[in-house]
Amino acid sequence: MHTDVALNTVWRETLAAAYRALADVVAGIRDEQLSLPTPCAEWDVTQVIQHAAGDQLAYAKCLGIGNGPLDNPFAPSGSIDGSPVALVRDAIEQTAAAWATVTDETHEVPTPLPHGALPTPVAAVLCALDAAVHAWDLAVATGQASPLDEEMSRALLAAARTANPAPGGGPEMEIVEPLRQWGAYAPVIDGAPDDDAVAALLRYLGRDPGTVRGGRSS
Repeated sequence: MHTDVALNTVWRETLAAAYRALADVVAGIRDEQLSLPTPCAEWDVTQVIQHAAGDQLAYAKCLGIGNGPLDNPFAPSGSIDGSPVALVRDAIEQTAAAWATVTDETHEVPTPLPHGALPTPVAAVLCALDAAVHAWDLAVATGQASPLDEEMSRALLAAARTANPAPGGGPEMEIVEPLRQWGAYAPVIDGAPDDDAVAALLRYLGRDPGTVRGGRSS
């Protein structure tokens, strides 16, 4: 079974779960934690929040809602005008509204990824992946519980490992690999015999499931 078919029945609930995860973690961050280091190399908590919100706004714009992020999500300033909660809430609301316009009969949608348009279930779960993994980064940085669960992680990993032609019509490879080569993800971390779906996802994205508060994994 192709991955996009397997994701066809879960992409909407996976998006909703990822958005809840990101919103809940950001709501649990205290002001004095905004400058803490995160598992994202070179970025503090504020910058990861900005990046996560910006990525969602970029997806929303591709789907026809909003004007996209004001700043480059890959060069976050570290300064938020307003509250982090409001920034993330606005981004999630726009992107959720955008995905709500996508019908079950829509086979392909545009994305802000260098791959361009992708099968709808894959594109949606990759959008969820972005929100969920940064929710994990922020939870680790601020001492909160992991927002990832087994069901969501299985769907996220399936989307990340979907085979797709590389950007520009290059050879087919797992969809995350061109992004990893570009620097969006660190190298895969070898797994352990007792890894569950959450650990497998994190390792595949270059994150150590055992990272503790303040640690870095990418």
